[in-house]
Amino acid sequence: MTRVGRFIGRHFVMVLGLVVLLYLFAPIVVVMLMSFNQPKSRLSYTFDGFTWDNWLHPCQPYGLCDAVSTSLRIGLLATVVATALGTLMAFAMVRHRFRGRSATNLFIFLPMASPEIVLGSSLLALFVSSGFGGKLGFWTILIAHVMFCLSFVVVTVKARLAGMDGRLEQAAMDLYANEWQTFWRVTFPLVFPGIMAAALLSFSLSFDDFIITNLNAGTTVTFPMYVWGSAQRDIPPQINVIGTAMFLLALVFVLAGELTRRRRTRSAR
Repeated sequence: MTRVGRFIGRHFVMVLGLVVLLYLFAPIVVVMLMSFNQPKSRLSYTFDGFTWDNWLHPCQPYGLCDAVSTSLRIGLLATVVATALGTLMAFAMVRHRFRGRSATNLFIFLPMASPEIVLGSSLLALFVSSGFGGKLGFWTILIAHVMFCLSFVVVTVKARLAGMDGRLEQAAMDLYANEWQTFWRVTFPLVFPGIMAAALLSFSLSFDDFIITNLNAGTTVTFPMYVWGSAQRDIPPQINVIGTAMFLLALVFVLAGELTRRRRTRSAR
């Protein structure tokens, strides 16, 4: 066996992981490269030349920044509402016993397991039967996003609560802390990483959603809908700029969270 073969045999899992990572990041690298592309024609999908104009003028295509602004507003509002409601539901389902608790746990998973086309068409039927058929737009999209983000928040926060040591809260109360002080100084800091993870997941799902949004949007255009509409004619390079900016922003959040976690670990030691 050659030296290369022995190295691969000893590091097979690592090599396989690197191959998978390259496969996953290849489309992102292409998007980043195409954000600097200067196409020769509107229908060109090859890298024809390098330019900074796409980054200097990201709002040049008509309606692009309006669509991004709509997606950001819907994503932020849906994240706040779904995170608040989902966190309360998670606390209720983990900390309290009530009739129908098992059925509620089952129903929470249904939106996650159901295909998006089923959820979208069901919500559309609900809005039409409720008299909102001619008023589809920003608020119907927001309601739809809150409904499917809620399940992900509940599951994420529940997992964090289930793994938390309840003896810490008991110790705080033994040291004469009341329930309010125990929650804010012990429980909330321990659960906060799960809440933050649920919020980031909700925003990503909301900003990215197309199927449910398209069925309940009316004349409102979000960023995924703008991309889909542009693909029927031509895709402006500025779309790649927005995609690259969102990826870099998410990367900054992940790195900041990891650095904060390591700093806290070192401080605890």
